[in-house]
Amino acid sequence: MGSKDHSPPASPGNQHPNSRSHNDNILNIRAAGSPSADSFSAGKILDNLDEAEQQIATAGEEKYNRLGWKQLTLMLVIEAIALGALSIPSAFATLGMVAGIICCIGIGLIAIYTSYVIGQVKLAFPFIHHYGDAGTLMMGRFGYELFSAMFLLQLIFVTGSHCLTGTIALQTITGSTICSLVFGVISAIILFLFAIPSSFADVTILGYIDFASIIIAIGVTIISTGVQATNASGGLGEVTWSALPKENITFSEAYIAIGNIVFAYSFATCQFSFMDEMHTPRDFTKSIFALGLLEIVIYTITGATIYAFVGSDVQSPALLSAGNPISRIAFGLALPVIFISGSINTIVAGRLIHGRIYRDSIVRYVNTPKGWITWLSLITLFTIVAWIIAEAIPFFSDLLTVASSLFTSGFSFYIPPIMWLMLIKKGSWYSRENLLLAAVNGFVFLFGLAVLVCGLYSSIEDIRKQYHEGTIGTPFSCA
Repeated sequence: MGSKDHSPPASPGNQHPNSRSHNDNILNIRAAGSPSADSFSAGKILDNLDEAEQQIATAGEEKYNRLGWKQLTLMLVIEAIALGALSIPSAFATLGMVAGIICCIGIGLIAIYTSYVIGQVKLAFPFIHHYGDAGTLMMGRFGYELFSAMFLLQLIFVTGSHCLTGTIALQTITGSTICSLVFGVISAIILFLFAIPSSFADVTILGYIDFASIIIAIGVTIISTGVQATNASGGLGEVTWSALPKENITFSEAYIAIGNIVFAYSFATCQFSFMDEMHTPRDFTKSIFALGLLEIVIYTITGATIYAFVGSDVQSPALLSAGNPISRIAFGLALPVIFISGSINTIVAGRLIHGRIYRDSIVRYVNTPKGWITWLSLITLFTIVAWIIAEAIPFFSDLLTVASSLFTSGFSFYIPPIMWLMLIKKGSWYSRENLLLAAVNGFVFLFGLAVLVCGLYSSIEDIRKQYHEGTIGTPFSCA
């Protein structure tokens, strides 16, 4: 939203050099009724503002242009590293130690590359404020609406997932027999409260708490499972871990394990939104490499050590394998990451909708009474919808996997290679200087499609199996 990220009026002379071959297409898009001729999703404040309104606009521009690369790293940490890290040991139990380590490192490197491509697209087209704007460049107004809808649905499902995780955590910590709906409402309220700040810069301080929370929870789980394994009869030598995949592994089991690792690395979804607040967007490379390498180290160590300490019976999330007293402590330590990471999705969604409603008004800055009333109303509605969806659908976990397969596979994996091809590639893809990048992008594209197809198949098959076995619950149950 900041003025630094606004592009000048479209003309062949002031387009980014990497995008000149697409000038005619972009001009047609802008003339075909896109949300704004300047930035697609956020309009341009009129020049005829009085002094008071000009001060509001100036303060608003400053409010949304404060992120440096360290703060961007913290925002990506909030989005990316959550309790999903503790599902990786169970993936190791399915894939085996060797394949588990290879997947953690390999998928992490792919995620870093696709995030780099997204950053390059943002630099080439500064008027992109979120993924919907990238869709506009690729497919016109239809692309904007399609990508925006996918983006919002993904954010809703992830927020609902954190609401349910918070419910489970609160139940485990308290050991209470109170209906889980009560804890669900409490979780939703906490998620709402953390989503009140509208600027990502105002949330970055929570990034330190978020990161400390998950690291301490992982550390407690590793230490406790290691001590238990050492003190058990036979010691570590009796732990039933294997370098190879488990026997008689099915396709669905293998994919679910790989999918847990894939979706733990899906930090590119909100990158456009976060980079839009950077005062120096070109510094984004420092952030994605810092986060990507950090994730590779954390996920590989977490998966390998806990699997080596617990063996094939490791649970998901792994902190449940630490035993009742320790798991309650670990869940308590993980509460900040559950709610902080969940709330960031609400903020991103709120920013998209609020910016679209008030794209030509100073109200979009959320620093006026009307702006704050609208903002609080939007995040309240979004949180309620996420809670209702999570509680009303008895197979929500599988539905979340379906949504992740549909949306995350695209946002984080197969769409970035298409953006490279359409938006930032120089010359022909088969030219000598592009052959290597074309091969890399082709591989990443196929990988993303595999995640999409295999994820949908495995999730739908699991839903069918649960219905057949009668293990599907009921909407808004206390279980």
